[in-house]
Amino acid sequence: MPRHSAFALAILAAMIFSVRGQGAIYSQCGGIGWTGATTCVAGSVCTVLNSYYSQCLPGTATATTTTATTTSTATSPPGSSPSGTGSLQFVGVNIAGFDFGCGTDGTCVVSEAWPPLSQYGGNDGKGQMTHFVNDDGFNMFRLPVGWQYLLNNALGPVNQANLNEYDALVQACLGTGAYCIIDIHNYARWNGAIIGQGGPTNAQFASTWSTLAAKYANSPKVVFGVMNEPHDIPDINAWATSVQAAVTAIRQAGATSQMILLPGNDWTSAGSFVSDGSAAALSTVKNPDGSTTNLIFDVHKYLDSDNSGTHAECTTNNIADAWTPLVQWLRANQRQALNTETGGGNTASCVEFMCQQIAFQAQNSDVILGYVGWSAGNFNSTYVLSEVPSGSTDTLLVSSCMSPKAGAQKGSTS
Repeated sequence: MPRHSAFALAILAAMIFSVRGQGAIYSQCGGIGWTGATTCVAGSVCTVLNSYYSQCLPGTATATTTTATTTSTATSPPGSSPSGTGSLQFVGVNIAGFDFGCGTDGTCVVSEAWPPLSQYGGNDGKGQMTHFVNDDGFNMFRLPVGWQYLLNNALGPVNQANLNEYDALVQACLGTGAYCIIDIHNYARWNGAIIGQGGPTNAQFASTWSTLAAKYANSPKVVFGVMNEPHDIPDINAWATSVQAAVTAIRQAGATSQMILLPGNDWTSAGSFVSDGSAAALSTVKNPDGSTTNLIFDVHKYLDSDNSGTHAECTTNNIADAWTPLVQWLRANQRQALNTETGGGNTASCVEFMCQQIAFQAQNSDVILGYVGWSAGNFNSTYVLSEVPSGSTDTLLVSSCMSPKAGAQKGSTS
């Protein structure tokens, strides 16, 4: 869930038009209602992403206008050495509700959890997911849930009745054919105390994951999201030990091949994942056989002024500040990451910057596997980052950028 963090983001210089009236790399160059420059600096191509948005993407061609119908052979900034296909493997939406009542201090009021399923009095999460798959081409959903909800507010065994309700959402997700992320949404805490650092023990944390992994061991499209947005963790290496305990428990429970998402400190921000030591510490986490197969780094990135995901307007595409450094590190260390939370308001600024972020990620899809937008599920239409469809009609940001069929990434998801 989007929260305030300490990482202020500046508007990127790449968005400034040159004195010659040409668009800089990654700037907008066309689309319905666009009145700015329609040509791009040499070395980039004005590429039509959808009818509302064309963007200057790096390529070998010289400047062109928005009438061009061919796509560019896009590359990343110098030094990134992209190997992406131009198409992301995973694109999806969070289906929130089971996490309602949870705060950033790891407190969760179990009675405030609201299953996003019509049979439990919530929104029709099953219908939302069916629409997103069939009409938009999404292939992944993240299903946040409070740890206290799963345990019925008492550290110990998973509560079977509550797990059965949560499983109804998981099964609805799997029924669409999509990948389904089980996400414990507790900020590395239980009622204010940090796992393995004065709070629940690593063994207690691992026990929950062992139960969940045993239940879904034979479901290859279940993905295990170890923890949502750890923050203010005093000892990142101790946190890596807690993550290792969860990974070991998942694999030993029989879920030997599914993806496991490893979250870092500082709200697992993509912008600080390397600089705050999360990447180095989590690189020590291994499968029981010593490999790192399907151990994927979990990162988040919003596009508003303070990276909190609480504002309707967006101010950055995150490319220079976050994605380029992370891509370079991932490629150099032969690792991959998944952006499991990103989003913005249904505004022109967010359409502009989100389309740019997605296009960059698609160019680097060898190391960035995809993105999952925040959020649909039980939010209402007035929520600032709502991606809840109205019947079969999507929000502006989904229809313009985040849907694979919008064209912000070229090609279809697999």
